[in-house]
Amino acid sequence: MSFERFDFNNSFNLGLYPGTFAPVDGNAQASPQAFIDAVRAGTFDAAVADAQAAFDAGNGPGEGYAGSSFALAETNVGQLGLYLQDEINLSAAFTLTLGVRFDRPLYFDTAEKIRENIARKGGTVAEGGSYAPDVTYYNENNEAVQFDHTELPDNSFLFSPRLGFNWDALRDQSLQVRGGTGLFSGRFPFVWIGNQVANPDFFFYNMTAPDFQFPQVWRSNLGADLSLGEGWVLTTDLIYTADQNAMLVRNYGLRTPGGTLPGVDDRPIYREEDRAQGPFGGATNAYVFTNTDIGNSFNGSIEVKRTFTKGLYTSLAYNYLNAREASSIEAEISGDAYDRNPAYGNVNQAVLSPSLYGNRHRVVGSANKRFEYGDSDQWATTIALFFQYAEGGRFSYTYSGDINNDGSGLNDLIYVPTTSELSNMNFAGGDGQRQAYGAFIEQDEYLRDRRGQYAERYAILSPWYSNWDIRLAQDLRFSETNGVQFTLDILNVGNLINSNWGVRQFPTTTQPIGVTGFDSDGEPVYSFDTALQSTFTNDFSLLSRWQMQLGLRYSF
Repeated sequence: MSFERFDFNNSFNLGLYPGTFAPVDGNAQASPQAFIDAVRAGTFDAAVADAQAAFDAGNGPGEGYAGSSFALAETNVGQLGLYLQDEINLSAAFTLTLGVRFDRPLYFDTAEKIRENIARKGGTVAEGGSYAPDVTYYNENNEAVQFDHTELPDNSFLFSPRLGFNWDALRDQSLQVRGGTGLFSGRFPFVWIGNQVANPDFFFYNMTAPDFQFPQVWRSNLGADLSLGEGWVLTTDLIYTADQNAMLVRNYGLRTPGGTLPGVDDRPIYREEDRAQGPFGGATNAYVFTNTDIGNSFNGSIEVKRTFTKGLYTSLAYNYLNAREASSIEAEISGDAYDRNPAYGNVNQAVLSPSLYGNRHRVVGSANKRFEYGDSDQWATTIALFFQYAEGGRFSYTYSGDINNDGSGLNDLIYVPTTSELSNMNFAGGDGQRQAYGAFIEQDEYLRDRRGQYAERYAILSPWYSNWDIRLAQDLRFSETNGVQFTLDILNVGNLINSNWGVRQFPTTTQPIGVTGFDSDGEPVYSFDTALQSTFTNDFSLLSRWQMQLGLRYSF
């Protein structure tokens, strides 16, 4: 049995502390050294002084929390977990493990804290505040809904049964077969509830669907370890996961899109009558955490390793991953989770596509050798090497701008025009931008094969990358229980040898083309940076730099 309780306060005010949530000077964000130089030059002094003054003054006058102007969003939540397991030896060679877990979210007085926050913000719109419970929104089925902001998601127990087995197939431990299947959930992401507590405002409404269930997956695995003799071992694992309660933030400020964009890109668009209307008229959004069950993944790996005599060990492994889901959430804020989920057409429809996370192909290897010498093997030197080669991460191409009127300028997957269609597109910069965009498409392997089609969500892969790490360890043993160890670790050692090695490549931009407005016929006016000529650019962060660290450990 386990019990956890979490108490946290969200009291952020994005405008009160300049520089805290956005850079005072964009140049200072170019690199770690640029930031250090900016600090030494006093670039941030005024912002720090302003923040200190605001803090000393109680964060400004007002009727908010503790006499300040902050809108405190206090959230008190917990998780109750119960787990039962039984291990059954059906024979000397076969063991069966049965288990079941029950998890329940606990909200304590969070509903009351929501009411306090609504009151702190002035109450309802009719009372002069920002809460508008009478606004009509629309769910993913285009059905009209209204929300009681104090209503929290269902807190029934999540039921997670599972079973596993281990079979000594040849009864000599030379072939171990193992596997299992069951439902699994983890620690509940209560920050999503915090979004609901903090944001009852009609102009940035965050809600969790009353029937929302915290994430749960059905996972099955099968694996085997085969001893080949002379220290050789072959291992393989297969894992299949199916989402049962995955997360998807939908914008309930949208109905089904009823319009069509004029021009080359004739995608469905949201008309004003397809948008929920705020209490003072005009379109409004509602970011709602909901569920979907369409995600799944397959993971397969194989590893061969050998333990030699005299302290030598080597291993080589390959892993394949095919993961697909409806939303690869990159943020804990509801609005950001919606904005950053690339989409086409009905943006509230759950669409299965590759996951943003994980490497499709990955090869890893390691080797280490220990040398013992001196009186009674008092001294020991260990040399270890690790390497990996992996296919790069995924990304999407979206417009910079809200081309479909869905309330987000980040999530609209681009249309890739044919050569003839390109000549019919309006560019703010004229033919120069049009020609440069055509050249960019041609040099991009993915885009030139997608002409006449829409870009897909997370279908584009970054280049393969590799890195090698090395460790040297020197041990000196004073007695059976006392000793000292010196270590030297060099990460990405190839980059130390040659500055061109171990350098990763990332997309130069994921929004290569912008939408600056619309002409009198409603057709988009596009913009393109003519300096953009390459899909990928070298990364110069710590991921692509060599790093060295020294260590000292005394054991007694």
